[in-house]
Amino acid sequence: MTMARKERGFTLVELLVVLAIIATLLSLAAPRYTGSVDKAKESVLRENLFTLRSTLDKFYGDKGTYPSTLDDLVKQRYLRKIPIDPITDSDTTWVIVAPPAPQKGAVFDVKSGATGTARDGTAYKDW
Repeated sequence: MTMARKERGFTLVELLVVLAIIATLLSLAAPRYTGSVDKAKESVLRENLFTLRSTLDKFYGDKGTYPSTLDDLVKQRYLRKIPIDPITDSDTTWVIVAPPAPQKGAVFDVKSGATGTARDGTAYKDW
């Protein structure tokens, strides 16, 4: 009669080695993930600013004045809705820049209301 030992699973050492390997792989992947999320938010912010500015120019070209609020762009169907600032996750944080001549309207340009700096070192409020 031989004493055959039945293998019924993994030893504690084997489990710890696997967990250490998984932790190492996660520590390599996590910084890349958070960096790509920040990069995506900045790309969306640039695109939303471009869309708003382009729409303001079209409004001015059609009407001869700038809108009095951003909501005028939606009411007059230049936009379906005000884009969201992806950094602040809100559509109410846009900073309105008035035109040099007040009789031309109220919304000449928009800037992000987000605090902080982008990955390239520039401030979001300067975009």
